[in-house]
Amino acid sequence: MGVIGWIVVGLIVGALAKLIMPGKDPGGIIVTCIIGIVGGLLGGWISSALFGVDTGSFFDLRTWVIALIGSLVLLGIYRLIVGRRSRSHA
Repeated sequence: MGVIGWIVVGLIVGALAKLIMPGKDPGGIIVTCIIGIVGGLLGGWISSALFGVDTGSFFDLRTWVIALIGSLVLLGIYRLIVGRRSRSHA
């Protein structure tokens, strides 16, 4: 699957990651979509480069699971970084 496919999957998976990990995120929906796109691309790259897992086509369940895991990890990292910053300024 190409980069455009991963971007589309990332947009959808970013919204799913937000549903799975609810809470207040600075930046709102735009940042969540960007995190979804980057998380999807990162998940796809890591799964194929490091683990040798073929991501399959757009409609393959593997593709969606890999992108969701990448987005959840990236959203968690984002919350840790931004959460520390906001607590230190308070």
